[in-house]
Amino acid sequence: MKKVLIITHTNDNEATQSVADHLEKYNATVIRFNVDEYPLHYSLSSCYEDKEWKIYLDYKGKREAIHDITALWYRRSFNLGNGLREILGGKFLSSVHGEIRITLFGMLESMNCFQIGKFSHYRRMDSKEEQMKIAAAVGLNIPETCIANSPEEARRFVKDHPNGAIAKMQGSFAIDKEGVEQVVFTNVITEDNLDDIDTLQYCPMQFQEKLEKQKELRVTIVGDKVFSFAVDSQKLENAKVDWRREGVELLQQWVPFDLPETIKEKLLKLMDVYQINYGAIDIILTPENEYYFLEINAAGEFFWLDRLCDAAISDQIAKVLAGEAYRRYTPVLPQEVLV
Repeated sequence: MKKVLIITHTNDNEATQSVADHLEKYNATVIRFNVDEYPLHYSLSSCYEDKEWKIYLDYKGKREAIHDITALWYRRSFNLGNGLREILGGKFLSSVHGEIRITLFGMLESMNCFQIGKFSHYRRMDSKEEQMKIAAAVGLNIPETCIANSPEEARRFVKDHPNGAIAKMQGSFAIDKEGVEQVVFTNVITEDNLDDIDTLQYCPMQFQEKLEKQKELRVTIVGDKVFSFAVDSQKLENAKVDWRREGVELLQQWVPFDLPETIKEKLLKLMDVYQINYGAIDIILTPENEYYFLEINAAGEFFWLDRLCDAAISDQIAKVLAGEAYRRYTPVLPQEVLV
């Protein structure tokens, strides 16, 4: 029996449900674990007795055995432990959150089944520096880059790129302003902007040469299937540096893009290195028709692109989870070790 566990949260977008619907076509039972309701509403139990591991997920009086799942999709873990602050206050909150994370991600890491991508592989991909080193090693172009908290080094890098440089955070950096979360986008930085650079000492940033753009590409890879889309972000002044600033306006302007086979092959090698079956990759196509790798997102969004290809991305994820398509994965606990 095919049994698939999806790790997500209650406010996830349509993409998760779309994959779940497609899984039904491939005779798979879907168990959805909304981790923002763990541990207040979910109970997770892993027990080793009589030389067997049994893992159970309890929710609203219903128990699901998950030790026998055949596939796992770690999609999101937003708001893990939501609501605990109101119950515990601040005294124990940090330590309790630590135990919750260790328990959940320890369980996921140890599951002896196919996974779209293991949690530890995703955490490895937090390193944008390693991403670029691997991308360059497989033959992809990458922008000239400086990652530093040294104001002097940042000044030098910006001055050495008179055609322009950009500054961006390496993670999902946001600022809480009067209770509203404001995302920090990519910004152009010039010598004229360096007056306040001394504060860099307290928080490292990533600086890169500013590349002229013909198109911006979003390449979504599922298993060995490559879905490529492009958008002309230069049409809108506010989107020229970071298309996400006008993400809603550009939503319907993405179009399928014929990515060269040589670039596809290099991106698939990148996936092989990380041993993941899903990746959302950002690429710049310059006016000189050169392709520059920016980053790969282990759990990047795809819902707006899925709408443009009749849910083909969702269907491919479902196929990989159901074992109906190519898989790139070696279990952490091979069956022969368990015998």
